[in-house]
This record gives sequence, C-alpha cells and structure tokens, in this order.
Amino acid sequence: AADNGQAAVVKLLLDTSKVNAGAKDRDKRTALHIAAKNKHKAVIKLLSLTS
Repeated sequence: AADNGQAAVVKLLLDTSKVNAGAKDRDKRTALHIAAKNKHKAVIKLLSLTS
C-alpha cells in the first residue's frame, strides 16, 4: 500500500491492525522509505505520525 500510494489502505492497516510500521523488507527499507522514494505525501504523513 505504501509503495502504491494507497493512503486509505495504509490508514486502515495502521488503525485496525497490529502492524509494525517500522518493519523492514529484504532490502532493509521501511514503508516510510518506500513511500518517500515514490513521493507519496499522504502516506509519508501517515507513517510519520506513527510511533
């Protein structure tokens, strides 16, 4: 969702799941890194507000 700029899906996952927003993929990138790389401002904002 972060990769595709799907802010509504990211928000839903953050609000309803116990997802680790800081989890890293096999390339050691977080969802925030991926959203920033793709310039998805709404997703960046959501992930930045997550502790």
